[in-house]
Amino acid sequence: MPLLPFKKEIAARLSALTGMTAEEAETTLEIPPDSALGEYAFPCFHLARRLKKPPQAIAAELAGQFAGLTSAYLERVEQAGPYLNFFVRPAYLFQELLPQILREGPSYGTLDEGAGRTVLVDYSAPNIAKPFSVGHLRSTVIGNALCRLYRACGYKVVGINHLGDWGTQFGKLIVAYRRFGEPALLADDPVHYLYRLYVRFHQEAEKAPELEDEARQWFRRLETGDREARELWQHFRDLSLENFQRLYRCLGISFDSYMGESDYNDQLEATIELARQRGLVKESEGALVADLEGHGLPSCLLRKKDGAALYITRDLAAAIYRHKTYAFHRMLYVVGAEQTLHFQQLFKLLELLGFDWAANCVHVPFGLIHFKDGRMSTRQGKVIFLEEVLERAVELAREIIEEKNPSLEEKDAVARAVGLGAVIFGDLINDRIKDVEFDWEKVLDFAGETAPYIQYSHARICSILRRAAAAKELPDPQPAALLPEAEEKTLIIALGRFSEEINRAVRDNRPSYVARYLLELARSFNRFYHNCPVLTAAEELRKGRLMLVAAVRIVLQNGLALLGIEAPQEM
Repeated sequence: MPLLPFKKEIAARLSALTGMTAEEAETTLEIPPDSALGEYAFPCFHLARRLKKPPQAIAAELAGQFAGLTSAYLERVEQAGPYLNFFVRPAYLFQELLPQILREGPSYGTLDEGAGRTVLVDYSAPNIAKPFSVGHLRSTVIGNALCRLYRACGYKVVGINHLGDWGTQFGKLIVAYRRFGEPALLADDPVHYLYRLYVRFHQEAEKAPELEDEARQWFRRLETGDREARELWQHFRDLSLENFQRLYRCLGISFDSYMGESDYNDQLEATIELARQRGLVKESEGALVADLEGHGLPSCLLRKKDGAALYITRDLAAAIYRHKTYAFHRMLYVVGAEQTLHFQQLFKLLELLGFDWAANCVHVPFGLIHFKDGRMSTRQGKVIFLEEVLERAVELAREIIEEKNPSLEEKDAVARAVGLGAVIFGDLINDRIKDVEFDWEKVLDFAGETAPYIQYSHARICSILRRAAAAKELPDPQPAALLPEAEEKTLIIALGRFSEEINRAVRDNRPSYVARYLLELARSFNRFYHNCPVLTAAEELRKGRLMLVAAVRIVLQNGLALLGIEAPQEM
């Protein structure tokens, strides 16, 4: 077993000795700053008030209670001031953990904690008739990584792309297309052409404000089922979705549902009526308002005085539909932090409507992507398209490959893996809640804290294993001799923490934990590689080290896959 069961065993024993819950004890355990202090440390400060004893005395007493306990994992427990330090058995690491990693291969690190439970992940959600911008990158790659991480924990995952396919903007687009549109240009480059029409509408409306009224009239026609309006809207939607799916295929992303805002039109009245029955709405100047002020939140509109429903009304209908359809254990909304109030209102309304599952709805916020010259605006056309970013990243990766390894086979496939990986990892390495300043140099930096650094470490290991295979020496998943160097123990301890990092990432909905873990694992491997010869070592040592590097390769590949990144065998 990896180190996660070791940690859980420590937590269970601490729970029995201290009265804490096992979960409290597990979350309290820390990783010491120095490997000489063990694999885990338990700080006793928070027990001092409860037990009315100094932390040092508590640590000494607990160390005595652990003495003599037998364990397949635990070698010893030591007091270090107010801390209790736990050391894993080296024999377990090399004779059980290492062979296990090689045996399990692609499934190593997976857990079964979510077995029998369904998680919905609502992410990406681009707007119809607008190309993917860099602003869509964060929701898309964070949401995809969370889907993969939850699956690795045993959950059934349903990925939902809640398309922005309804609203007054479609009235504007219809007006722009009927006035300025050219079918041949639409057929040639649909989404970018529709985007240019949308921008032109706002430019023309500044000179002729009556266009805004015309757009509102066309949207009302769309809402009432007008044939011409409906056909144009459906055409724009189909063309947009086709373009989006091409980009998703490039990123290795798929969805289980593309139900957008328009799909809930026939459920809005029932949703509003339910709110009426619960006494949650009141009429104000012809509009319907949900009063939430008694719950510490601003009131919100459910329907405008012109009869139009709002985002929150559609989100209410969508949430109710989703629970009826999927009976989810948890539903995540991977949406920017600027929408925090919206989700607070949504979840409170669901609760007041009597749905106890509202407590299982979670907003997963993330920071904005900023530009040095200000925020993006699709109205004014100031936007960098994600497709252009990806194409440029792949192009730069190809140039680097041509310079460093011109004889490499399958250059295009490797350049694609490296370029896309750089962009994806460049987002996921950041704590999602922080804003990210976008500039080309940072996104396309192929040194330091990047996916290419991890990918190159993986390719280096593949090269070692190919040379070993040529010498008819293959890693054998049998108990290994204890490896003597500190770098070796550090490396295998890191391998043992893989499932723990997956578990943490799911617990906090932060893929950055796995990204940081992989970066540190690659660094540990490179320190090992420079200080511990593999192919030229003595026979028994060589066998153990081949097993170790093979295990690192497995974890690097598995971990990158969880982030939606490929691991080339050559670079």
